[in-house]
Amino acid sequence: MSIRALPLYATIAIFLLAYLICYIQFPAMLSTRVIGNLLTDNAYLGIVAVGMTVVIVSGGIDLSVGSVIAFAGVFIAVILRETGLHPLVVFAMLLLITTAFGAAMGGMIHLLAMPPFIVTLAGMFLARGAGYMLSIDSVPIVDPFYQMMQRAYFVMPGRGRLTLLGMIMIAAVIVGMIVLHRTRFGTNVYALGGDEAAARLMGVAVGRTTVAVYAFSGFMAGLAGIVFSVYTSAGYPLATVGVELSAIAAVVIGGTLLTGGSGYMFGTLIGVLTMGLIQTYIVFDGSLSSWWTKIVIGALLLLFILLQKGLLRLRVSQ
Repeated sequence: MSIRALPLYATIAIFLLAYLICYIQFPAMLSTRVIGNLLTDNAYLGIVAVGMTVVIVSGGIDLSVGSVIAFAGVFIAVILRETGLHPLVVFAMLLLITTAFGAAMGGMIHLLAMPPFIVTLAGMFLARGAGYMLSIDSVPIVDPFYQMMQRAYFVMPGRGRLTLLGMIMIAAVIVGMIVLHRTRFGTNVYALGGDEAAARLMGVAVGRTTVAVYAFSGFMAGLAGIVFSVYTSAGYPLATVGVELSAIAAVVIGGTLLTGGSGYMFGTLIGVLTMGLIQTYIVFDGSLSSWWTKIVIGALLLLFILLQKGLLRLRVSQ
């Protein structure tokens, strides 16, 4: 068994064990209705976690994604309210903006040799402030195209609904798998996260790769913002506070090393579903406080950090 893949196996084992416990207590949790809701409710988090996975594998961090999602919702709501543009046109405009925003942060990180934490922290405040400049209130979205997207779903066996939002998240994960595991860019990302100096000696275009990594994260954050706006039918500048931390937690629980250079996109999907499963269990139980979600996620995060630490020591000893 590959040492590098151990965190992924641990993630899958924990998810299956947790689902088994949930099923024993609440058999209905195995129904396709619950599975469909699990995918829909966590669609925006899963999409933004795809971008975060690429960033963390490269050895970086992106704290701006939660604010970008909030900005995206407000941008879409305000533009649709003030103009007669079709939502698809607005979506294209938004994705260009968020991708350029991510690329700009990546460029600053490389050209100014600044820590990603500082640059993306500034990006977090900038995106949140831009959202407040557009509107300080919640802006409802009443466009007929949004209603059509909300009603779009595929009926699974058992009458569960795989909604358009769930399908977009699955598609984003598949794209993320291809980009990270089957392209030259993905190979460069792993090399960059493993050792930047060695990657440079191997001929990796460090600057171009860094810009592309954060541009990809910005694109995924923008896409998550679109999905979140469809999910809530509104744009609110104070929305998704702390989502960047939830995305990081999902990536780490999914088995990606915080130090970079190792991780699997499928593991991130399992990490997102594990976090969603905890929330669903609390809803089914009815007697537990929602704070238990944070407590259990915190415990899992600590467990995987300790596991990562042990694996790093094992690699060094070999």
